[in-house]
Amino acid sequence: MKDLIEALNARDLSTDLDAVARRVSDGEVPAGPAKVITLTRTYRAAIDDVWDALTSAERLPRWFLPVSGDLTLGGRYAFEGNAGGVVRECEPPRRFVVTWEMGPAGPRDSSLVEVRLADDDGATRLTLEHRAQVPPEMWDQFGPGAVGVGWDGALLGLATHLAGLTKSATDDEIAAHPAIMEFNRASAAAWGAAHEAAGAEPATVRANVAATTDFYVPQG
Repeated sequence: MKDLIEALNARDLSTDLDAVARRVSDGEVPAGPAKVITLTRTYRAAIDDVWDALTSAERLPRWFLPVSGDLTLGGRYAFEGNAGGVVRECEPPRRFVVTWEMGPAGPRDSSLVEVRLADDDGATRLTLEHRAQVPPEMWDQFGPGAVGVGWDGALLGLATHLAGLTKSATDDEIAAHPAIMEFNRASAAAWGAAHEAAGAEPATVRANVAATTDFYVPQG
């Protein structure tokens, strides 16, 4: 197997970025009105393999993060150093919905991630939809890029895993790689374009993209 860092030195990540369709919209969660971001990408892998990569506690750390807890319907899970939540719906190998909690859970679900898989002529089309009530000050500062760049990185990680690449470097080492830093810059800009396509003012988009880029690719 080829090492991920070795592959990053040769891989053109703009191809991975362009492989994702992004959309920004308004929606609902049980707690009320929500912001929605949607990502769609097709992988050259069988649907059962993609499903297993997304739901196996043994495979998730290879491309995303170590996970603990119960990944079955109704179970509570936690990703190391990141979000946790509850598995609300699960329809193998086509669809699951989980709560996505960055802090203590509220009385009603305010952040949900839904993943849908579909056969696509031997490949698998993945659609990830994150519906969340976002604090107004956070949305005003970052727009959809605050979470969108992170999900772009997750879909990139899944692509490298399905391609057989091994993740031997630490997450910090991967984040500091020049190719990943450029990927994050381009991802922030791509989410800005999706936000503007959804009706956001160009000046607002420019400010959001700048703030998101500074967050994911800090200077100095």
